[in-house]
Amino acid sequence: MAVPQKWEVIQDELEPEKAAPPTDTQPLGLDLLLLSLKTLSQRAITAVTNLFTLVTMAGTWFLWYKTPDPNPLQIVHLSIFAAFVLAANWLVRRK
Repeated sequence: MAVPQKWEVIQDELEPEKAAPPTDTQPLGLDLLLLSLKTLSQRAITAVTNLFTLVTMAGTWFLWYKTPDPNPLQIVHLSIFAAFVLAANWLVRRK
């Protein structure tokens, strides 16, 4: 006599395991904090560059303002200083 066959159910794929939490050592909040600090520091560098221009131009204007009746030698000195300030600002601005 023939032996009766027993049917089995075989699964093609394994059941997906539950998604494991990320194994990063840094939490998401720390990543966002570091990104915001990087952006803030870049903006601060830009602000300092603009502040340098403001201070040097204000200093040049102040020297011209404090010389009420300049003689030709003072005009030459102030013009040389103004040219120096423009050159310094050009060096700071170029990259």
